[in-house]
Amino acid sequence: MAVNDVRPQGPYESDPRVDDYIANLPEWQQDICRQVRDLIHAADPEVAETIKRTVQPYFVLKGNVCALLAAKDHVNVFLYDGAIVPDPEGIITAGHNNKTARTVSFRQGETINERALVAMFRQIIANNRAGGWRKLKDQPR
Repeated sequence: MAVNDVRPQGPYESDPRVDDYIANLPEWQQDICRQVRDLIHAADPEVAETIKRTVQPYFVLKGNVCALLAAKDHVNVFLYDGAIVPDPEGIITAGHNNKTARTVSFRQGETINERALVAMFRQIIANNRAGGWRKLKDQPR
């Protein structure tokens, strides 16, 4: 799938607990969460959904890829990349030097840079398949 093709190729297996999490949000946050959910599944059809920390939606493939957390005035997408995935379009909004995850936040009315987000998801997934960011970070460059 090309980076520009940012929609899932078909239906994906959803976790009803993630459905419930999204359904209980304000409509604008539901829209953001559904769009991000579609994008993570478009990045790789093998991505699985789960709930961790009791209520938080996580998307995993050989390790954490990302998680959703709706806040009062925005939705956070936590990218579990150990701060090693390039961000050439500057979509990261917080956690630039975080050792585990960085954040992309979306507020009501903002447009999601789908191409950039899917590219980051794909790189995180590739890193997970290669042993994970912790292993890759320890390798000499």
